[in-house]
Amino acid sequence: MAIRVAVLGAEGKMGQYTCEAVNAASDMELFGSVSEKDSLVDVLRANDPDVAVDFTTPGSTEANVHTLIDEGVNAVVGATGWTDESLARVRSHLADKGNKTGVLIAPNFAISAVLTMKFAATAAKYFESAEIVELHHPDKEDAPSGTARSTAQGIAAARKVAAMPPMPDATKTGWDARGVDVEGVRIHAVRLRGLVAHEEVLMGNPGEQLTIRQDSFDRVSFMPGVLLAIRKIASHPGLTVGLEHFLEL
Repeated sequence: MAIRVAVLGAEGKMGQYTCEAVNAASDMELFGSVSEKDSLVDVLRANDPDVAVDFTTPGSTEANVHTLIDEGVNAVVGATGWTDESLARVRSHLADKGNKTGVLIAPNFAISAVLTMKFAATAAKYFESAEIVELHHPDKEDAPSGTARSTAQGIAAARKVAAMPPMPDATKTGWDARGVDVEGVRIHAVRLRGLVAHEEVLMGNPGEQLTIRQDSFDRVSFMPGVLLAIRKIASHPGLTVGLEHFLEL
């Protein structure tokens, strides 16, 4: 039986790609596309999807997820802007409902980006310094990107486990030029017309440097990860953060 899929934010670029990918998948059917003018509850109840994919905006995605939980629809979320507090609210809502709804919130669906985060966390304990440069198109609403934040958090967690000291930095003035501090890891955000989604992780020791770089030149690069998530979300009840948990890494 085909997986019934609804797409939230269907009028956006990622939503359009998702609709096309679902329509092309032999084991899926598109049952409902939701734009800003539509009532999410009405579309869900009229189409009864198994999974909803959310590529909306940071301002609406959390409310959408709570609605999906209420309706018992599994959620695959690519919209960014999530915080520890908003994730905690989703966990609490799932617990209150006591249902088996699965919610995946993934900062990035590109397999290359997921591997970059994994490789960076693996390498982190071997290098004295680490910084991140993320580069996106200027229509992106949030900075730094969710992918960069997740990468920084993974690096920081690995350094903490290894009991590493803070990274060396003699800066005394001009802190605004040093990027955003995410758990001790600096992130620099570039917004430039012509870019899609790119990340560069720089790690350094005396006399050596490791660079891990990921480039998404077209949004089609996210679709294999989206389809993988749609296929697996029903077997992962509760909240999962990061597509890597659905991969054999």
